[in-house]
Amino acid sequence: MQGDHLALELAVTIRHDGRGGVADDLADPAGLTRWVRSHADALRADLAAGPYTAADFTADTAALAAAVEVRTAVRSLFARAVLPGEPSPADADRLPPSRQALVRLNAAAALVPFSPHLDWPQDGAATATPAVTGTPAPADLLAAALARHAIAFLASPARDRLRACPAPRCVRYFVKEHARQEWCKPSCGNRARVARHHARHRTQARGVDTP
Repeated sequence: MQGDHLALELAVTIRHDGRGGVADDLADPAGLTRWVRSHADALRADLAAGPYTAADFTADTAALAAAVEVRTAVRSLFARAVLPGEPSPADADRLPPSRQALVRLNAAAALVPFSPHLDWPQDGAATATPAVTGTPAPADLLAAALARHAIAFLASPARDRLRACPAPRCVRYFVKEHARQEWCKPSCGNRARVARHHARHRTQARGVDTP
């Protein structure tokens, strides 16, 4: 996913590990490096003012801490967005209150100031684009970029279609693309149907055994 759904991609870097636990794709700077490079198209313009491009981005501990703080705020606001449904069980009991998450997200977005830049070639039309003011630190540049994508997502109609996948062991959020979609992916639907099937058989077996 790209564009405003980058916030969703950031949120689901916390995921089911396939063995009954939870994995964190941003557990270390190397993980953040891989993630940013894999989303280079979405982040290219955001990181253009820094000392690296998104394609050759290399994270350090400061960038990791900044990205994880934005992710924590995003997941807190995602938990609010899916109410009255259940949030992802991965970290719902460890997230800051949504009001505090809002403050963190807006503060991150404001780390890098922008001003309009007018370009008007002799043989073309005038265009205005946002330009970074000053020379922000790489960690601030990344945090601001992630926060702006999150703000755009949370202020868009996609927020109302955000769901936490209810399949057993899944901890992902997803955007509901059609009315009948219940799960983040087909494999989760299959797992949920199998779990329901076994639960019905256990209930029936108890009913037979009960005098």
